[in-house]
Amino acid sequence: MRSTPGTHIWLLFLAVNSGILAVVSPSVRSFLLHHNSTNLIELRKHPIRVLIVSALWIEVPSGIALYFVLYELVHAHAERWLGTPRWLAVAAIAHIGATLISQKAVLMGIDYDQLPRSLVHTVDIGVSYGLAGVVGVLTYRVPRPWRWLYAAGALGFFTYPLLSGDRSYTDLGHFTAVLLGFACYPMTPTKQALGD
Repeated sequence: MRSTPGTHIWLLFLAVNSGILAVVSPSVRSFLLHHNSTNLIELRKHPIRVLIVSALWIEVPSGIALYFVLYELVHAHAERWLGTPRWLAVAAIAHIGATLISQKAVLMGIDYDQLPRSLVHTVDIGVSYGLAGVVGVLTYRVPRPWRWLYAAGALGFFTYPLLSGDRSYTDLGHFTAVLLGFACYPMTPTKQALGD
């Protein structure tokens, strides 16, 4: 845990917030989720706050066990490799960039009468965009020639939902996040820094 403090502090926030969501009334739960959401209303009123706090909640508290595993497999590995500041920067770039792009798509869909107006109030919280971005940057941790197979697998995993008939703005966000993770190559350690 000493080499991955960011991963474990983030997991602690998720666990505490999931515990809160599990015990409060449905109306309080709905308030907390909407108040901390990066939906269009909250992004317009409190953009900085919701871009930060939305990454500290998951919508379904029972999912915390899965996120614990994913954080240990993905975030902890990336944090050890990149160091805490660069790992956090990659996760933030992916989370914020994917949120802004996917919510802009929602706004355009509403403006062109392709999406229901009720989506301005939708719950849009979670950690998956940051996770997808870190999956993307981990491409550069995989040795060649396996790197290209890993990249193709990651890209395919996040592209397939966009090609299905039941796609959503979240699918666009995940796809955007993995691309942003790929774009974070300049933040990866050089061979000299790694001692190679």
